[in-house]
Amino acid sequence: MTVGVTLDTTGTGLLIDDAVRQAREARASGITSLWFGQTLGFDSPTVAALVGSAVPGIHVGTSAIPVFGRHPLFVASQAQTAQSATGGRYHLGLALGTKLITEGALGLPFERPVARLREFLTVLRQLLETGQADFEGELITAKTPWPARVPGAEPTVPLLVAAMGPQALRVSGRLADGILPYLAGPRALEEHIVPEVTRAAEEAGRPAPRIVAFVPGVVTRDADALRPKLHEQLSFYAQIPSYARVVELSGHNHPAELAVVGDEKNLVDAVRRYRDAGATDVVVGGTEVDGDDARLRTWEVLGELA
Repeated sequence: MTVGVTLDTTGTGLLIDDAVRQAREARASGITSLWFGQTLGFDSPTVAALVGSAVPGIHVGTSAIPVFGRHPLFVASQAQTAQSATGGRYHLGLALGTKLITEGALGLPFERPVARLREFLTVLRQLLETGQADFEGELITAKTPWPARVPGAEPTVPLLVAAMGPQALRVSGRLADGILPYLAGPRALEEHIVPEVTRAAEEAGRPAPRIVAFVPGVVTRDADALRPKLHEQLSFYAQIPSYARVVELSGHNHPAELAVVGDEKNLVDAVRRYRDAGATDVVVGGTEVDGDDARLRTWEVLGELA
């Protein structure tokens, strides 16, 4: 099992130089992977490429690029560029996105998201594995008039999906290399998510999928004081049906109840519970919520696990 952390470049005033500095701190702590979210600010694959090229040894990933408003030809170019820049240490994460952003910000109808994901993954796999695409689907057309290759973009970029619902899990099991569940506790992983995606991969004759579980958490001396802040930060996800469903399947009522907040043993035990539930990788996010001292101590604990 690998252990990673997210690096928050959204709304924190973090500059690229700061991201590189923190990536070096993470690597020095023993952490093996660093993940960047994709919002309307920094372009996540670009940040991953810059950080990964500056910090040898650490794997970098995007979690996750929505499939609406983008074309797989250009996403493949971004991914291969990041893979080349990092010497083969980039991981591409995709997401269905949300109706709120897709319709409210992009002005696009949030229609047939799973069908779009299926076509997007089909084209991306062709491009990343062969450099060619000749695809005309119901929602996406992609044809390469010349090879779409980036020198040095080997091995093939791992293709991961922030999938948690049954249909998205089945598509991901058949076409992707793994999934990126967030706010899915050990019960939801073990009883619903891992069996569904694993079964789909087996039926498609593909290797067992990676299960990269994203978990909010931090080592802190004052968990009670921090919980209201986490409740406020994570309330956004309570409004999104897919997250509300997986939180309920995890045995909780609010996303903040899944945050791992407390001492070192609390975090170690939580990581092990996710591993036992089927996670192949655990990525802890939100470690900056209680300041630099708590972040660095959290990273030290995770580095020891890694």
